[in-house]
Amino acid sequence: MGDIQSVTISIGDAAKELGVSVDTIRRWADQGKLRYERAPSGHRRFYLADIKRITPRDLQKLDERITINYARVSSHDQKNDLVRQIQVLEAFSGSNGWQFETIQDLGSGLNYNKKGIKKLIGRILKGDVGRLVLTHKDRLLRFGSELVFAICEEMETEVVIINKSTEEITFEQELVQDMIELVTVFSARLYGARSRKNQKLIDGISSIIDEVK
Repeated sequence: MGDIQSVTISIGDAAKELGVSVDTIRRWADQGKLRYERAPSGHRRFYLADIKRITPRDLQKLDERITINYARVSSHDQKNDLVRQIQVLEAFSGSNGWQFETIQDLGSGLNYNKKGIKKLIGRILKGDVGRLVLTHKDRLLRFGSELVFAICEEMETEVVIINKSTEEITFEQELVQDMIELVTVFSARLYGARSRKNQKLIDGISSIIDEVK
């Protein structure tokens, strides 16, 4: 094979040598953590000597990424719950010795355009996030959490849900919340979020739901 110092291997072979995925090798290379050169074909070639020198301890250091705590509530009158969520998340991450940041959102779980969720997904796609921590699955999104979790899996971001129990909320309560959020989103689009018609419609739906519960 010649002098090992000058021997290069493909990204697939580098991944096999280190026991990680090709996406992980690509991310490390993009972050400047692994040297490589470009073959005439444009593909990356990694120095075998560098790969051989990496130990399990080095691997752990290479993959030191941030933990993101994500907290969300639907409305302003739930701000106390938002504070409680953040306290739980930060105490949990801190007790595990993780280096963390906290992203928070105030808005419906049906709204995919919230500033916090967009920032979170952007960070995950950049490969910056090693771990996503939630108090409950539905704090991320009411519908569509699985899509974000699939992105996390692709980017090798671990998802930690502190409370996987559904005891805190019944199926009926969750269905009621979903109905109110759906009405809130679509009536806001029809009449404007702060219009009297919007509020009247939401109040009317809420009182009907209360009557049939």
